[in-house]
Amino acid sequence: MDLLALADFILVARHGGYGRAARATGRPKATLSRRVAELEAALDLRLFERGGRDLKLTEEGRALFERAGRLLTELEETTAAIASGGEKPRGRLRISAPLLFSQTAMGKIAAGFALRYPEVRLEISTEDRSVDMIEEGFDLVIRVNPDPDDSLVGRAFLRDRLVVVASPELVRPAEGMVAPAVVRSTSDRLAWDVTTPAGRSSITVEPVLALSSLIMVRDAVRAGVGAGRLPVSLVSHDLADGTLVHWGDVEGPEIVLWTLYPSRRLLSARVSAFLDYLKQAFLKGTPDELAAFIGK
Repeated sequence: MDLLALADFILVARHGGYGRAARATGRPKATLSRRVAELEAALDLRLFERGGRDLKLTEEGRALFERAGRLLTELEETTAAIASGGEKPRGRLRISAPLLFSQTAMGKIAAGFALRYPEVRLEISTEDRSVDMIEEGFDLVIRVNPDPDDSLVGRAFLRDRLVVVASPELVRPAEGMVAPAVVRSTSDRLAWDVTTPAGRSSITVEPVLALSSLIMVRDAVRAGVGAGRLPVSLVSHDLADGTLVHWGDVEGPEIVLWTLYPSRRLLSARVSAFLDYLKQAFLKGTPDELAAFIGK
């Protein structure tokens, strides 16, 4: 494939037409048109829908633009860094992060990173679903206990655990009794297996509120509506000052936050910089460290 023709195709696609691309870059319009035509002939694909005043990408053209555009941008940044004698983080950095971590910590992290690296345009998208990094154009994703993925590599940077907590006014039920609970999804009567200094036990609860956010669950638990299962980092300060009381540690796997990125390409300077920034922010990666960061 002719990389010059590919670069001209990306240029035309970004500007939405040959005329706009020519005016923005000073390149002859005829040259851009010829290069794109040569690329289409080489690929045996139509990349633009022609007709009317504006060019529109075909489905194949859009796929090529999204994938090749990112790679060419990285290539340009790399060559510019080498020419200047060092790779300084710059350009757009798109990150997908889970809701709770975004609500409690990502604002401070993003602000601190932006102050340290002003030439990086940081964009944070908040969502708990599994995103397709390549198709959706993310450079980095943060996920909780992600499923194995051969196309991604990553590192764990934070650990947390679930605890059952309640308002001091809500008495923990005796065995065979039921306690009201605030949960994240509607459910029938539940049994929460916990461990305490006295040993293992089970708490039977009846959901009275179903809320979609753990922040909302915590606030409802604080108000005394019912008990809740929450990350200890989110309620650490409440437990310390007596706003909430601890009914036990939830049995089950640890909550582990991972940073993930594509394994088939070298990390850009901006991704490496963000990974290093996270590592410095959470040197130990413990729930207490996250709680202290949230409480600053």
